[in-house]
Amino acid sequence: MKIFKHLTHVLIVLGLCLGLSVGVGIAMPLPTLAAEQSEGLAVDMEALGALRQKAFAATNTGQFAEAEGYWTEILEVLPDNAAVLSNRGNSRVSQNKLDLAIADYNEAIRLMPEAPDPYLNRGAAWEGLQEWKKAIADYNHVLELDPQDPAAYNNRGNAEAGQEEWEKAIADYKQAADLASDFAIARANYAAALYQVGDIDESIRQMRNLIRRYPQFADMRAALTAVLWVQGNRGEAESNWFAAVGLDSRYKDLDWVANVRRWPPALVEALGRFLALES
Repeated sequence: MKIFKHLTHVLIVLGLCLGLSVGVGIAMPLPTLAAEQSEGLAVDMEALGALRQKAFAATNTGQFAEAEGYWTEILEVLPDNAAVLSNRGNSRVSQNKLDLAIADYNEAIRLMPEAPDPYLNRGAAWEGLQEWKKAIADYNHVLELDPQDPAAYNNRGNAEAGQEEWEKAIADYKQAADLASDFAIARANYAAALYQVGDIDESIRQMRNLIRRYPQFADMRAALTAVLWVQGNRGEAESNWFAAVGLDSRYKDLDWVANVRRWPPALVEALGRFLALES
């Protein structure tokens, strides 16, 4: 039985909704109970399962410290469960406890080196430390294990963007989007990187397509605002801005956009001009 399983749930480094890189929540199987095991032990396994559900529920509501506590409780009973270690690492990344998270991922990898998810999650933590080469090495290893992993392509694109290798990033974002047609963050990253290299028409086309498909996608509403404002299309820009900040007010904070969401510099500059009401 394969222990690690990719889930649609995603964690975002240093953010809650849209952000840098996708990490994977990992399903944790509890040890199978033999028929002769005692009823008391079965109750213990049930309790551990309940703790796991509480941990995922806390993560889904952004209560990452609480989730970390639940994973730690489970580890007191199952200290060598690689999936639990990786999940606790995810909760720590979301609190910016990056060194502690990396320690959890290292141990998970030691216990189960053939599983891709701890490498993917450790790469996201390396990104948080701006250790781009280490992040890329982890994503490369994920792709050696699973060449069709869209999250690894998207995340490697993010690390390449951190090194200002925009053409490489664009290729990886596109590959991620091609592998998973509903991977909206990868498509958003692709559109943003296209703007960075001056392919403005295609960037706008991608942004509009995303907004048509996901009308409440604040990231692309804000991005389209910036691009249209610079082009002089102020009415449509302001309309998209009204929708964007209604969905996520963090786009008013240029520092958050540049350093947490990590838009490319050209797109950050365009949004800055809008926020300063400059043409």
